[in-house]
Amino acid sequence: MRNLIPVLLSGALLASCQSNDPKTEREAVNKEAVVKSEADSAAGSAAAVPSIGSPKLLFTLDDAHNTPDGLALAPNGHLILSVPNLADNSQPASLMEIVNDSLRPFATNLPVEPTTKKAAPMDLAFGPDGNLYYAENQYENSKDFKSRLMKVQIQHGKPGAITTVVDNFALANAVVWKGNTIYVTDSQWDMPENDKGSAVLRFTLAELNKGVVHLKPKTKDPHVLATFSTNVNETGVDNGADGLDYDSKGNFYTGSFGDGRLYKMTLAADGSLAKQEILTLKGKQIPCVDGLIIDRTTDKMYLCNSRENAIEVVDLRNGNAVTTLAQNGDTDGSGGLLDQPAEVLLKGKRLYISDFDKPEKKFVNSKSDAPHTMSVIDLP
Repeated sequence: MRNLIPVLLSGALLASCQSNDPKTEREAVNKEAVVKSEADSAAGSAAAVPSIGSPKLLFTLDDAHNTPDGLALAPNGHLILSVPNLADNSQPASLMEIVNDSLRPFATNLPVEPTTKKAAPMDLAFGPDGNLYYAENQYENSKDFKSRLMKVQIQHGKPGAITTVVDNFALANAVVWKGNTIYVTDSQWDMPENDKGSAVLRFTLAELNKGVVHLKPKTKDPHVLATFSTNVNETGVDNGADGLDYDSKGNFYTGSFGDGRLYKMTLAADGSLAKQEILTLKGKQIPCVDGLIIDRTTDKMYLCNSRENAIEVVDLRNGNAVTTLAQNGDTDGSGGLLDQPAEVLLKGKRLYISDFDKPEKKFVNSKSDAPHTMSVIDLP
């Protein structure tokens, strides 16, 4: 098995390219990610100047890693990237590791769901036990509640056994740990009276350690914290609760991918839902919310407006005022231009962005195409 071996040159990572396309699944998984320096790509980009802001290229990936998505900050300071390959799922999904300016394999043999024969890791986060948990989205492979929450055993920073801890999600999406509780969005948690439903669910570490939790689809399962309903617009998208995080006061926030509504959830002392409200935004109205993260030192929310190919900032301490941090037109991601951003992660003053590049109808991004990229924005 040939590993990806990154080579550092003048502070930027370069990787050699294979001249032949992979012919087997194993070759596809092990094929090297083509990682270029910012200068390499910016020089050849015909549209190097973004319309708003200045996103920069972090990595260019090959076709075997065609939809970069979730991002997690590891205890050792490294970043873990999920690659579900939903734009071309003939390529096996994998987890990658970002170390400084290098990108390398982390876990390339993810267990597939028994009936779909696919793995599809989305958002992910490290738990208080030091292990890595990721939401697996099987919705595009099966509408029959096949999505899962997975646990990667971590030993000395390396992945070990990967097991299912919760099953029977419809579209497991975002994951966030707060204390000993993990919160997960299901973007398609429909109820009998509402086929446009979604939900936030919660599970304690103690419960996960007892064995696999089996959810009860289309019910107010006891793990459901809050439910939502999507107003379907001209995009035809009915996916609901997507990104998820909490502010400095412990209030949780999620946003709807289909209609852009932002929700605030206030919790009671026992962790149950005390209040749920739709945020009234000041300024720009956001039509689509994908991944998001909150800087709890400022309570500024950074979110991916996938439909408009933009990164928005919502100032939760200033009347939910919205400003656009970066926005581009219909690009292919060259030079770091946004190409349907789906996930963000804040590390210090650097905002990491995954360009998912798998558009829906009426999105600015019109097609999924190479290059497959990740961008960064250095905040002031």
